[in-house]
Amino acid sequence: MTAMDTSSTVAVVGTGTMGQGIAQVALVAGHRVRLHDAVPERAGQAAAAIVRRLDRLVEKGRIPAHERDAARDRLSPAAGLADLADAALVIEAVVEQLPVKQELFTALEEIVPADCLLATNTSSLSVTAVAGALRHPGRCVGLHFFNPAPLLPLVEVVSGAATDEAAATTAYETVAAWGKQPVRCADTPGFVVNRIARPFYAEPLRVHEERAADPATIDAVLREGAGFRMGPFELTDLIGQDVNEAVTHSVWTAFFQDPKFTPSLAQRRLVEAGRYGRKSGRGWFDHTEGARRPEPRTAASGPAPRAVVVHGELPGPAAVLPELMAEAGIDVTHEDAPGAPEGFLRLPGGARLALTNGHPATGRAPGGHLRFDLSLDYRAATRIALAAPEGAAEADVAEAAGLFQALGKQVSVINDTPGMIVARTVAMIVDFAVDAAARGVATPEDIDTAMRLGVNYPGGPLEWAQRLGTPWIRDLLDTLHHYYATGRYAPSWALRRRADLDGRML
Repeated sequence: MTAMDTSSTVAVVGTGTMGQGIAQVALVAGHRVRLHDAVPERAGQAAAAIVRRLDRLVEKGRIPAHERDAARDRLSPAAGLADLADAALVIEAVVEQLPVKQELFTALEEIVPADCLLATNTSSLSVTAVAGALRHPGRCVGLHFFNPAPLLPLVEVVSGAATDEAAATTAYETVAAWGKQPVRCADTPGFVVNRIARPFYAEPLRVHEERAADPATIDAVLREGAGFRMGPFELTDLIGQDVNEAVTHSVWTAFFQDPKFTPSLAQRRLVEAGRYGRKSGRGWFDHTEGARRPEPRTAASGPAPRAVVVHGELPGPAAVLPELMAEAGIDVTHEDAPGAPEGFLRLPGGARLALTNGHPATGRAPGGHLRFDLSLDYRAATRIALAAPEGAAEADVAEAAGLFQALGKQVSVINDTPGMIVARTVAMIVDFAVDAAARGVATPEDIDTAMRLGVNYPGGPLEWAQRLGTPWIRDLLDTLHHYYATGRYAPSWALRRRADLDGRML
């Protein structure tokens, strides 16, 4: 089947922020759009709001005035569901309550044509369950737009257990014709983005709960060190702590309380206190007028070491560090490291500095290793986190900080914790993505596309798996599983299998 012709009528039920955004997308694509809301006056108000947004697009030169005028003529509020009788596609964006959605679609099934597609914009409910009340569940599909719908390109096209392949294909091609980037996915808790993104919030929250670093520092390390657009604390303040926590709890419950999806007690307390983020004035940060944002923990400037010895091969993206040091004028020599399980740097003062591998800096061996955190691109990174073993000399920590400062990086020295910040977060995201691909949730290509476009990740997690090496990720998670024996960090079978296969090719 092909995309719906623009002569087809699209109906949107529910005229909140998402409903208005979806209606605007369909309207600009050329369809007649009818708006319906359970509160009668809201549909008319929503239509007026959409026209005002189109006016602003004309003022900014984004669309010509005649297109705005034509779109305005195609938009109309519907007094009742009966006014949607000629719709070829109905998209609901009502409250996230299963009985409400089921009741709506059951009523629509008596009104719309037999070939009308019924689409739910749910972000957390099962599409299979939404369709379960229908006589013909094959016409029901998930179309999960991201907010704001007119701006964000990603749409998850979700097939429930009973969704007809033709219905999913028509929905996919129609969304693509609207200028969006659709991805196909199975009906699984959280779909693609909200499933795979959970560790981006959960691991930094865990680091904070362990008092390894404060929220501002964790945000800065993930933003400036790993390339994420926003840190998890500032992002959840923007989303709303109540909204983010509700999604996390929903996914955890849907997976039968799998420990990998366990919510954060610290976030629960924040929600209980009514500190929802920007909309309430306070969340992790103070958003009241005139409030100053806390600064990340940043080490004082120190002298760069004149020479560094590289023992063995530094893993993954860290392999570029000797090149960066040489470019910064540091004398770099290389020595073999027979018997050493990992490559490391020897600083002039004698201290060892190594990429985190899941072990804390404080190890069984006297002195341990100074640890630095993962970066997905050390050349582009502007901040690196360091952790020192118990009892480390201040001069050794300053020398390690001075090394990265000489490479143009700011340094955040955090308290010792297994896996640090970026490494444990990225490793868990990769594990979730590899597992989802193996279970047929979506193709690897669609997973990477969804995470780049849906949550603005600096790359796709399956792309990261190739760059970091799945054996390294597996070993790091195995180490974390040793320190936290709850099952949370146990590598998925899919990751173990892929790591074994990749390891044979080395």
